[in-house]
Amino acid sequence: MRSRFDEQLEELDRELIIMGAMCEEAIACSVQAALTPGESPVPEGEQVRRVGELESAIDRKERDIESLCMRLLLRQQPVARDLHSISAALKMISDMERIGDQAADIAELSGFIRSADPAHMEHLRRMARETIKMVTDSVDSFVHRDVEAARDVEKYDDVVDGLFTQVKTELTALVAADGENAEVYLDLLMVAKYFERIGDHATNIAEWVEYSVTGKHENTP
Repeated sequence: MRSRFDEQLEELDRELIIMGAMCEEAIACSVQAALTPGESPVPEGEQVRRVGELESAIDRKERDIESLCMRLLLRQQPVARDLHSISAALKMISDMERIGDQAADIAELSGFIRSADPAHMEHLRRMARETIKMVTDSVDSFVHRDVEAARDVEKYDDVVDGLFTQVKTELTALVAADGENAEVYLDLLMVAKYFERIGDHATNIAEWVEYSVTGKHENTP
């Protein structure tokens, strides 16, 4: 009985890793569509379409993993350590699903910000890189059950938040100085906000990785 349970826990790990990889690809495609038009060999429209496919696949994967977790909880007799892993997985897939949604939101804005001056995207591109790093590192910390790596992701959220503040300040000034292009600047600000939220979700994933290993969460005694 326990051997079958351990096999299902390993399956849960594999499914979470696959879902994390989907999130990383969705963000990368949305960045290529929105912030580096013309620089990718893949046409922008194809990138947007791929993000939509990935968003749907991420939604399906969330349901599959949720079903697996329910089977583990209802049909087996998990000990405390197992409960930590299963409950953390349920929280993590919720954050991953939101990452997929926000990657799709960024891709949908790509057509509206195409006319933006590349100089106005410099810090936004850096923000995108740092956010992708957070998502990648949070998934890696789960794969390796690396608490220190998870804590590094949690700390790194300050970097992304700082970049968001910088981008917001710059774009607000551009709106005031160049009202004719205000709509483009506001769309860029929306993209920045989506990246900031993705960073928050990556932080949540890292916190749940830490919980799955230690049994302690930042918001619990």
